This record gives sequence, structure tokens and C-alpha cells, in this order.
Amino acid sequence: MARRLGESFCLEKCGPDIGDTHSRIGFCAKFRKKNWEIATQGHIFIVMKTVLASLSLLLPCLAFGGDFPAGSPHFFTSYDAAAKAAKASGKPMVVVFSASWCPPCQVMKKEVYPSAEVKPWHSRFEWVYLDVDQKANGALADKFGVSGIPHIEFLDKDGNSVGEQVGSLEPAEFVKRLEKASKKAGS
Repeated sequence: MARRLGESFCLEKCGPDIGDTHSRIGFCAKFRKKNWEIATQGHIFIVMKTVLASLSLLLPCLAFGGDFPAGSPHFFTSYDAAAKAAKASGKPMVVVFSASWCPPCQVMKKEVYPSAEVKPWHSRFEWVYLDVDQKANGALADKFGVSGIPHIEFLDKDGNSVGEQVGSLEPAEFVKRLEKASKKAGS
């Protein structure tokens, strides 16, 4: 069958290019629609994958890296880094197991740790803030028996437990816990 100029065939073998059902480049509307859906689904998948990857990198920073209120102690977000600093400085550690979705944890973070009563204790300890939802902190949460949060573990400079606190406290009560931990840790 000879083709005339401007005539083309659909890949679905619908026949010669006739009227509105086929495009000028020879693909029928059914073929174009099917391939457009495949192409856009693939594009949407790539965009969503990129967005999710970006958010997974950004959320830990938003949740723990930059939202400590002014006047908070310097918090490490890595237990290993805090333990190394405690060994070097000879200071005991305050290890806070927390989560961004936990209201009592957020009260402690925003009202207790930066409070005027707790501020004199900032320099006497190495402070570490660990998100229980991060897989990397799971083994530590198990090691210290974290079953509720906020869970605050007080450690000596060698990483041995000298006390713990589960739940939130008022600043004055938290200072009493810090005093007790400091005495037990020998500092």
C-alpha cells in the first residue's frame, strides 16, 4: 500500500491517518494518551522521590539541630561525640531521649533546660539530645531501658549511669536531680 504525503499509520495499526482520531505525526489519540500517562507517572515518581529525599535530610535538622531556644545548654546530637567530650573534660553527661511529637519533651526543651534555675548547670555537664525515632539511637534507648519519654539519663564521665528521670519536671526539681547526679558522678 503506497503512502500519500501527509498520511501516516498508527502504531496500533488502526489504519491510515484519518481526521481527528490521529495526529499529524501518525500516533492515534489512544496511543498518545497511554504514553502520556506513563510519562507523567514516571515524572511524578521522580519528583516525589526527590522531595521525599530532601525532606528526610531536612527534617532531622529542623527537629533537633536548630530549634533549641536561646539560653539552652550546648546539646550534642551524637552520643559518641558527647561521650568523647565527657572523657576529655571529666564532666558527667545528661543524656536526653526525646521526640519532636512529645509534648512533655518539648516543655522540657523550651522551658526547663534554658531556665534561669538550670543555666548554672549548663557548664557542669556534657549535654546530649537524642531523638528516639531515629534508628541510630535505638540501641542506646535499649541499653538505658527507655520505655517512656522524656527519659533523661545521668552518666559519669565514663558513661556509667548515676541516675535517671522519666517524665517532665519543673526547673527547681530538675536542678535537684542535676545536683544529685553531680554528687554521684564525683564532680
